[in-house]
Amino acid sequence: MSPPREWPGYAWSLAVVCGCTAAGFVMSPRFDPVNIAMVYLLGVVFIAMRCSRGASIFASLASVAAFDFFFVPPQGALTVEDMQYGLTFAIILAVALVISSLVERIRSQAREQAALAIEAETQRIRSTLLASISHDLRTPLALLTGASSSLVESGERMSAEDRRALALSVYDQSREISEHVAKVLQMTRLEARGIALERDWSSFGEIAGAVLARLAQRMERHRVLVEVPDDLPLVRVDPALIEQALGNLLENAARHTPEGTVVRLRAHTSGSELVVTVQDNGRGIPRGEVEHVFDKFERGAVEATGSGMGLGLAICRAIVRLHGGRAWADLVPTGGSAFHFTLPLDEAPQVPADTVSA
Repeated sequence: MSPPREWPGYAWSLAVVCGCTAAGFVMSPRFDPVNIAMVYLLGVVFIAMRCSRGASIFASLASVAAFDFFFVPPQGALTVEDMQYGLTFAIILAVALVISSLVERIRSQAREQAALAIEAETQRIRSTLLASISHDLRTPLALLTGASSSLVESGERMSAEDRRALALSVYDQSREISEHVAKVLQMTRLEARGIALERDWSSFGEIAGAVLARLAQRMERHRVLVEVPDDLPLVRVDPALIEQALGNLLENAARHTPEGTVVRLRAHTSGSELVVTVQDNGRGIPRGEVEHVFDKFERGAVEATGSGMGLGLAICRAIVRLHGGRAWADLVPTGGSAFHFTLPLDEAPQVPADTVSA
């Protein structure tokens, strides 16, 4: 018995045979039965190319039976007076077998190539991840070890200020390691669709304000210009995830641009979308990397001088896509880079009139 998933192929086979039979009745007054057989052969070829091997064999047998019953003398019976039609039957069956075998071989090769490509990509990501972790965690781990060992070995002989500086170094490096690990885990969850959106009507101005307040210390060495109008419509999003996406863009701008430069945050509506832009005045993205800057582990020349595994922008894009938006980057003509993402604008619910009057 065929698996349930193959039954649509058999249904298609039966429908094609019925269609060929109807076409044969239209042709029969003007064409010989051999020409009508070509219509069935065309139907068998169609099924063999699109459906399973079993469905194509079923189509060929059903075509032979229908052709014999309706168009081969004596009509209305499954007997054959002229054995030349036996060759026609054999050709129809042979074509179905040959084409279905070729199609199945091509499908098998495509599946093997896809599996090899997935395996190669998995291996590349694994190797890149290990290299990134070893590169990006080596420095904070070394500093963490050095500071903690100094506290253990000679902490009693140090001044309170020196001990505080070492303790602060331990705290900063521990936080950096924790952030690296958290990004890897979240990227894995986003790719596996393991994060459920908790949507709510939110003000983007409030989201931006919360992000800027949280990143105040990291952004203090840059001039941050905020251009977010007060009359922007509400967006139905998961506020925590959008805060993280926006925070990743701002942190990226702060990490890879010189101190004292301007970081501009803008938001505006365009059609049925809210467009958010974070623009910096750094060295800009090399032209060959603009299309790939949001890819996983894509650090590139811009990020080569900073830390990070290249996951911040990838997480941003994954979050935006989860909301039905898109993310991209481009170069600023005057210098620097601009990172954009969009959020769909849904129609906000109307407040009942009696609630307003109350």
